[in-house]
Amino acid sequence: MFARKLWFAAVSTGVIALASSGSALAQKKYDTGATDTEIKIGNIMPYSGPASAYGVIGKTETAYFNKINAEGGINGRKINFITYDDGYSPPKAVEQARKLVEGDEVLLIFNPLGTPSNTAIEKYMNVKKVPQLFVATGATKWNEPKDFPWTMGWQPSYQAEARIYAKYLIKEKPDAKIAVLYQNDDFGKDYLKGLKDGLGAKSSMITAEEGYETSEPSIDGHIVKLKASGADVFISVTTPKFAAQAIKKLAEMNWTPLHIVSNVSASVGGVIKPAGFENAQGILSAAYAKDGADAQWDNDPGMKKFLDFLTRYYPDGNKLDGSVVYGYGAAQTMVKVLQMCGDDLTRENVMKQAASLKSFTPDTLLPGVTINTSATDFAPIKQLQMMRFKGEKWELFGDIMSSELSN
Repeated sequence: MFARKLWFAAVSTGVIALASSGSALAQKKYDTGATDTEIKIGNIMPYSGPASAYGVIGKTETAYFNKINAEGGINGRKINFITYDDGYSPPKAVEQARKLVEGDEVLLIFNPLGTPSNTAIEKYMNVKKVPQLFVATGATKWNEPKDFPWTMGWQPSYQAEARIYAKYLIKEKPDAKIAVLYQNDDFGKDYLKGLKDGLGAKSSMITAEEGYETSEPSIDGHIVKLKASGADVFISVTTPKFAAQAIKKLAEMNWTPLHIVSNVSASVGGVIKPAGFENAQGILSAAYAKDGADAQWDNDPGMKKFLDFLTRYYPDGNKLDGSVVYGYGAAQTMVKVLQMCGDDLTRENVMKQAASLKSFTPDTLLPGVTINTSATDFAPIKQLQMMRFKGEKWELFGDIMSSELSN
């Protein structure tokens, strides 16, 4: 009888143990790329080629994830960040995306850079149902959750930014003659559309347009043509290498129009300083992130964390380079989403959490700029503030403007 009781007790204990074990297992859900100890994240950057100035974004993100790992990881899991070079070439981006998804078996691809490259991999990522998350490009089409539910942007859209400039010009310089230099690809065309939409009935203010190819060594010839148009406003829709060339060329020609440069090339360290501070006085742009060159942020809690990060984990990072600030903010957003996922590290839940951000503020965003998403809104950042370059830094002016109000 006693032996029988022991047998029942043993069986009962075993059943309870199995039930407990099953319950614990049920709480954890993984897709390819995630385990009890690791989260494998892929990334594609132009470490070489015409947009190589952006390569520091990938290096910053690598350093930020190293910081997170050193602090214990995310819910006990270390991030394995695999980043490849595509040379800003769409065919190479496709090759690298396939390598990451099918070879490295990553959970997701985070912050791949460039409108042409992301356009090239978008269909593949959505067919494979692998998150193409917080892409490093402001094309408007990354906010199409119905058609591309696995692709999401991060920064303000190019069209939204361009509409803000159009609004500014209509108010401050209504008789302007505008010359536009734009990159002849999805990035440049998207921006140009936003500018024309923003000008609306006054789009005839644009008197000259010049598209350039990223394979061109210099854009000097295009600048000469634009000056000849008699324009008194010059809008530079360019990546860093060409933005710096344009600033230098305008100074060399003694052409002094009102000069607006797109946010993606407003970096003090990556564009303005190489082009010469003396050549950049008075240039306008718009920002959603703090400027590492601006002393007003010296005592800002968020920027203190950013500067501490550079000291400890990325000493080669230049605080003046807007791309370093960008990489930090994007990586911080990625970590927030993974924290929200808890033990449900499925691709579907990653996208669900990414579409559930409410008033999230990375350390490096301007006061008043917050990240918000929903199942029908894949555009995390929608606010910008105008700024003017003076001395060796940008000076913010005016109010924070929402792109939603500038249509």
